[in-house]
Amino acid sequence: MKFKNKLKTIVGASLILTASACESYLDVNENPNNPQDAPISGLMTNITYETSLNVYREGSAVSNYVQYLASPNPSSGSDTMEPLNFSSLWFSLYNVMTDLNEMNLKAEESGAAHYLGAGQILMALNLGMTVDFFGDVPFSESFNFTTVTPAYDNDEMLYGEVLSLLDQGIANLNLESTSSIGADDFIYGGDIDAWKKLAYSLKARYLLHTKGTSTYNASEVLTAAANGFSSNADDATVTFFEQRFNPWASVAINNANLLLGGWISEQFIEALDGTSYPTVDPRLKLMVGTTDEGEFIGTVNGAGRGDAPEQGARSTLIEGQFYTSTQAPLLIATYAELKFIEAEAAFESDKATAYEAYLEGINAHMDMLSVDQDEKAAYLADPSVSMGADALTLDDIFKEKYVALFLHPETWNDARRFDYGYKNMTTPENLNPDLGGEFIRRLAYPDSEVSRNGNNVPSVSLLDRIWWDQ
Repeated sequence: MKFKNKLKTIVGASLILTASACESYLDVNENPNNPQDAPISGLMTNITYETSLNVYREGSAVSNYVQYLASPNPSSGSDTMEPLNFSSLWFSLYNVMTDLNEMNLKAEESGAAHYLGAGQILMALNLGMTVDFFGDVPFSESFNFTTVTPAYDNDEMLYGEVLSLLDQGIANLNLESTSSIGADDFIYGGDIDAWKKLAYSLKARYLLHTKGTSTYNASEVLTAAANGFSSNADDATVTFFEQRFNPWASVAINNANLLLGGWISEQFIEALDGTSYPTVDPRLKLMVGTTDEGEFIGTVNGAGRGDAPEQGARSTLIEGQFYTSTQAPLLIATYAELKFIEAEAAFESDKATAYEAYLEGINAHMDMLSVDQDEKAAYLADPSVSMGADALTLDDIFKEKYVALFLHPETWNDARRFDYGYKNMTTPENLNPDLGGEFIRRLAYPDSEVSRNGNNVPSVSLLDRIWWDQ
């Protein structure tokens, strides 16, 4: 049974007190010869918690790029795809990987195979998230304290490392362990079988990213998926607690207090309200709010809120829904996502399997949101949704996955693989002129890294594609 973690006050306090075992090259003022020593259990607590926040941080960074959200102000850099400074995101990713490096070393030395296996899986996830957004990044020289200006490793090579870490993690979870993971694991509470399913599900995700390359093998994706999640109960999540709200809830609360954020893009509204597609999606009212008049009205990316029908009358994230309740879970990886991965991987060779997985992905997400059963049945019965295996298209799969992965950073990977081909998705108004009318393809390297390690930072533009996006 999946562990549903309710973090208590004392656990939250211990999290605050848990310091990184040793700082990465990013923190140059730390004496590498006198590192703080954190116990393996404390590291696990901090790592699982912060990994979920890294998923949020990445999702927040790109939510305007995939037109889930839009800025209420015209020509906002997040909407218009300017080269923004993501130093904070970079630090967060590397701080978790530094703690993972330390935890994995401790686990290996002590024979704690299950900690090592889970740590390798989480290292693969955090490294994969970093590579997917930035391309070439430091890794092989990042955690040995021999240099504060580490070399950048090739992104394709690092993808091999991601997949290798997942395989190593599975192997270690199958071994006897000198110590057991328990409540210090905020994702699964020490459920080793659940960790194995997560590893296979992530393997399917990262293998699917390579679809446009010579190394892609659809059967490998399907094999991994078959060993992954089997229901929503397997989802990898971190549930929040009374002292720390889900960060998307904080966005909604802040917006209600006129600290503007969480405004919904017109693209997302029209994908679900019957404008872009023939049927109204019952999930819309469970995912975003209406105006005071009870209407769903999106904000045009790059244009701001405008003045029609009246300034500010737009849909936003509102507190208390599935994604925005104060103690709502942050979703790291889900069964719904895995079914859409399966659908895409099977599409060319087995349309019947692809269609079954596509429908199950919709069903899983609707169950996650507790959609009314009659409304779910009506939506699934609509011919535009249940078109039959022969009529199923990749567009259908990508569209439904777009809805099911609301606010998740994986959608930006999909958008680039799909060449932003979602129906009616157009470049934002007031687009960054350096993009020449094209969508953004990568994040700029952060200012902190350019100033600290500039000789090694690759020279790239926002249109340069990472290795799998060719």
